[in-house]
Amino acid sequence: MRDFGRSDDPRVQAQLDRLAALSLPQGRLGLDTIRALMERLGNPHRKLPPVFHVAGTNGKGSTCAFLRAMLEAQGYKVHVTTSPHLVRYNERIRLAGELISDAMLADVLEEVLDAGEDLGPSFFEVTIAAAFLAFARVPADVCVVEVGMGGRFDATNVLEREALAACGIAALGLDHERFLLAPEEGVPKEPMARIAFEKAGIAKRGVPLVTLHNTYPPEAQSAIRAVAARAGAALLEVFTNCYQFKGRAAFLRDDYSEVPLVSSLSGEHQALNLCLAIEMLVAQSKLAVSEAAIITGAKTARWPARMQRLGRGPLSALAPDQPVWLDGGHNPSAGAAIAAHFEGPLHLIIGMIEGKDPRAIIDPLGERIRTLTVVPVPGHDHHGVEVFGPGARAADNVEEALLGIPSDDYPILIAGSLYLAGEVLRLNDELPD
Repeated sequence: MRDFGRSDDPRVQAQLDRLAALSLPQGRLGLDTIRALMERLGNPHRKLPPVFHVAGTNGKGSTCAFLRAMLEAQGYKVHVTTSPHLVRYNERIRLAGELISDAMLADVLEEVLDAGEDLGPSFFEVTIAAAFLAFARVPADVCVVEVGMGGRFDATNVLEREALAACGIAALGLDHERFLLAPEEGVPKEPMARIAFEKAGIAKRGVPLVTLHNTYPPEAQSAIRAVAARAGAALLEVFTNCYQFKGRAAFLRDDYSEVPLVSSLSGEHQALNLCLAIEMLVAQSKLAVSEAAIITGAKTARWPARMQRLGRGPLSALAPDQPVWLDGGHNPSAGAAIAAHFEGPLHLIIGMIEGKDPRAIIDPLGERIRTLTVVPVPGHDHHGVEVFGPGARAADNVEEALLGIPSDDYPILIAGSLYLAGEVLRLNDELPD
């Protein structure tokens, strides 16, 4: 099942219903449809302020959050488009610092859907067209754009070199294999090389392309180098302005003195995402960003459902004596990051949609899992309790799962799906803003 969201605004809901009626493109690859749609809309993607474009398997959203926070700390008005949304579709489009209003969202969605009615665009193509249309109409200084899936054929890759300030590639891993590893002539055959090839497809001539080079396997490094060379991108593989070690990050001044950075986002992996954002800012020349803005942005960035400790609310009140953590991670790379964050035993509540590896989160945690409770992912086909092993038990929902966990000194983690994470935030009255 696809997640198109629900809205209390009838005009927005009418357009979301139209989105839900779109058929998924079967086997269609390329940017022809999004380009045709942009042409009909007056090519709004050519009327944007400088754009930071971020791809990756994991961490691209966090990198975007750091970019936004640092640019806003500098005083810039920032447009942002990220995916997926957690609770409300509006989360996908942020205009000059604020979530898009229902009135404007209804207007741009209607305009895009009307313009592309005979083109058969996908959900994501419509979303990106609507975002760029809104971006072009509301004044701002800079845009931050997260790739949806892959890079080479992602709808965001309609962006042209003239619009780009810098591109970045966050952590790589196997995900969306059905699409990103589909057989094709003239592309790398080895899986991680192919993933890297697809992500690097956002590279553009003369535009800085910043990567987490040393974290990738050799075949992925080689693939990115080859794509960057063909595109004529300015590839930056070594961080020169940010240093990270064991989850700590520091900004490096020109004299190589270190300024320790405090990250607002939990998890050792966030130090890498923070450094990636900093290097993207330093690599480009379209916008000035000060050391003070970098320091402030690092400690004020917000990115819900990524190693987030729940605040006080109706849901966390069901386990009043234990910290309740939330993470939308659902692949092996996310599982490794989660395992690195938690040092000791924990209680795990997990819900995963079909098609995802049910062992991706539980295997890295291993024997540290004291109790394992499996819950449905509302509105989506999901794995049943039987695939998680003999120690797992089922609960009908997250509330029931929390009530069934022993009161002890161990933290509780809810993980396995961003769709589940969105439901948790809704139930705890912590709507992303």
